Amino acid sequence: MSDADSFIDEVTEEVKRDRLFATLRKWGWVGVVIVLLIVGGTAYREYRIASEEARAQTFGDGILTALEGEDAAARIEALAKVDAPTSGGAAVLALLTAAEEAGDGNDAEAVARLQAVAANTEIPAIYRQIASYKALTRGAGVLSVEERRTGLEALAVPGQPLRLLAEEQLALIEIETGAREAALTRLQALAEDSEATQGLRRRASQLIVALGGDAPAN
Repeated sequence: MSDADSFIDEVTEEVKRDRLFATLRKWGWVGVVIVLLIVGGTAYREYRIASEEARAQTFGDGILTALEGEDAAARIEALAKVDAPTSGGAAVLALLTAAEEAGDGNDAEAVARLQAVAANTEIPAIYRQIASYKALTRGAGVLSVEERRTGLEALAVPGQPLRLLAEEQLALIEIETGAREAALTRLQALAEDSEATQGLRRRASQLIVALGGDAPAN
């Protein structure tokens, strides 16, 4: 390489460095801002997670304390004072309160509370379905047979998480209304359903025998 070529290369490199430094001076702050945003975002996420965990802990402690009440009335009053951090938490509070009301003989109040949860579209679907199931099973003295049947049929649709439990309750309604053959057919299907728990299959088998049917083969 000639001295001239070497000189040109040096000048070229120097120009590149000057341009790089100029670019850094002009736009380097953008990189600093990006780094700060990343660090700040991480810190915020950690703060948010810690805050949510603290709220959940406070919520759980509040429930446990409320359930230590001497009687149902005291527990219901204490549960009403617990602040739910989320819509799911509010649903849990309602379910617990309804259980206390039902245990104290206030089925109508319990059913109304559960139906309110089931109708609230802001609450996660699983909580709404549980509330609906609880209302229908608790509502024998509050809801008509047809109301209970219709509600349980909606829960017994294939793919629904409470399908098998709803089928069991539908069989009980059929027994209640004298539809013995329909109940036997439904219970037989339950006893043979691969998705049914052993406890559910056992209950179905016991009901089949009680109705005079043949015990399902193990």
